[in-house]
Amino acid sequence: QVQLVESGGGLVQAGGSLRLSCAASGLTVSTIAMGWFRQAPGKEREFVATIRSDGATYYRHSVKDRFTISRDNAKNTMYLQMNSLNLGDTALYYCAADPLFTSLLLSKGTYWGQGTQVTVSS
Repeated sequence: QVQLVESGGGLVQAGGSLRLSCAASGLTVSTIAMGWFRQAPGKEREFVATIRSDGATYYRHSVKDRFTISRDNAKNTMYLQMNSLNLGDTALYYCAADPLFTSLLLSKGTYWGQGTQVTVSS
């Protein structure tokens, strides 16, 4: 049974940093595409970043150069380092996995975590 468990969210001031983690079980993070998504109140879920099985990464434009997606194969965990956070980054952040990274680019995925809340204050 696949499980994805996010952690690391919290309340942070604008300009601050957080690192989200997505611990996986039932799948191997190095052999599947994984990604981060977010959903703000009243808005649709949106793609944030994805990492392919070969390590290639993709970001939405608004987070590029501020966020970094990575994975630790030994810990079977994916991360999202978020720097220079702004009010627009406030959302519930989810991790997801899918055999096809193109599915993740379309905000679709076979496996999803429960989410971790990120709140950025002014």
